[in-house]
Amino acid sequence: MNLALADQGTSTTLLLLRHGETALTPEKRLSGSGGFDPALSETGERQAEAAGRRLVARGAVQAVVSSPMRRAQQTAEAAARRLGLEVHVDEGLREADFGAWEGLTFAEVRERYPDEMAAWLASPAAVPGGTGETFTAVARRAARSRDRLLTRYEGQTVLVVSHVGVLRTLVRLALGAPPGSLFRMELAAASLSAVAYDGEGHASVRLLNDTSHLADHR
Repeated sequence: MNLALADQGTSTTLLLLRHGETALTPEKRLSGSGGFDPALSETGERQAEAAGRRLVARGAVQAVVSSPMRRAQQTAEAAARRLGLEVHVDEGLREADFGAWEGLTFAEVRERYPDEMAAWLASPAAVPGGTGETFTAVARRAARSRDRLLTRYEGQTVLVVSHVGVLRTLVRLALGAPPGSLFRMELAAASLSAVAYDGEGHASVRLLNDTSHLADHR
């Protein structure tokens, strides 16, 4: 789908950009706000630049808003430099806290915490890693951030740079899908998605997990 079509006939469009890869991304390790805050890897830096070029070619981006985490801000800055915009930080866009699971792969969590993992996959109210953040809480703050953006940037197109948990949540909320759908969608590193909102706040998902700009930058 042509990204330029994403916001036609709508009041406000959020372009959802997942940050580029870190050293933990290819290993599929949980990397949330409760552990180490890694920087982009060399691959991630190339991905961020590629996303920036794609956004410049698209045009019509009026604002850039990022998670406070390092990998997201680095990705946002790469795009903002090309767009000639500043990066604004929204604390509500940070990744979920995975508690004691931080830095582990899904396979390692299943092996060490099988019951807790099963509960987490089954219910958004389950606490990951004993002390982490539930997806119910993530959805609450993601919705607040979305509403702030829709009010502050009404009628504009906003690049939102965040993390897989938060961005999946924003897509899920736009679709009105159940919490279990979080684990049924792929949002690759440096992928672009788009959600358009009309003047009454009704959402329409126009793009999902577009990685075409990364073809030569893996």
